Amino acid sequence: MKTADLAASAGVSPQHVRNLEAAGVLPAAARTATGYRLYTDEHLSALHCYQALARGHGAPIARAIMTAIYRDDTAEAFALIDASHHTLHEQRQALAQTTQILNAISNAVDERLHASVPMSIRELAHLLGVRTSALRVWENAGLLTPERLPGVQHRSYDADDVRDARVIRLLRQGHYRFTRIKPVIEELRNARTGTALRSVLEERHTAFTARARAMLHAAALLDQHLTAYAARPRPIAAYA
Repeated sequence: MKTADLAASAGVSPQHVRNLEAAGVLPAAARTATGYRLYTDEHLSALHCYQALARGHGAPIARAIMTAIYRDDTAEAFALIDASHHTLHEQRQALAQTTQILNAISNAVDERLHASVPMSIRELAHLLGVRTSALRVWENAGLLTPERLPGVQHRSYDADDVRDARVIRLLRQGHYRFTRIKPVIEELRNARTGTALRSVLEERHTAFTARARAMLHAAALLDQHLTAYAARPRPIAAYA
C-alpha cells in the first residue's frame, strides 16, 4: 500500500507516517524504482501498535518501545513497558494515599470549632498538640497566614487558620512535603470545602483506570505483532 493508504487506514497524515518511519517506529519501507514507498500489513500492524502504546504509555515511551523492537532489542522494549507499569502503580498508590488523607482531613475542614477563636499561637499549638515553633515553620513556608495584632504584633488565628493548621498537621503526619501541602491548602481556601479537591482525585482515578485498560489493549496488539512479524526478515527492496 502507498503512504496515503497507510495513513488513511490509521487516521493519521502521510507526513506522520513518514516521520514515524524515519524515527524507526515503523520498519523501513520498500521503495519502487521511482522512489515511492510501499508499505505492507506489517507496517499497518506496527502503526496500530504504536498508537495503542501511545494511548497507554504516552507517545515518547511508545516511540522508544517500537524503536527498540525494530533494533531487535525486545528485552529493552519489555523493560520500558515494565517501567511504565511500575510508574502507574506508584501513581495509583500516591492517589490512594491522598484520598485517604482527604477523608481524614474532611473532619478538619467541616467540623465546627470547639475552641474559641481568634486564638493565640500558644492556644493553637496546644489544640493541635504541636510546638509553637512548628506553627512558625508552617507560616514561613507560606502554609499559614495569621493576622498580626497591631502594636504587639502577636499572631491571631481565626477559624480558617485553625482549619488550615489541622489539615497541615494531618498531611505532615502522612509525611507530605510542604510543596505538596501548599496546593491542598490553597484549594481548600478557594473551595472552602474538600469537594473540589475530591472531584480532582476522582478524575485522576478514572484516568488511571482508562490508562491501565489502554496498556492492556496495547500489550495484546504488541504480542500479536511480535508473533506475526518478529521472526520475519525485513529487506528493503526495489520494484520496477
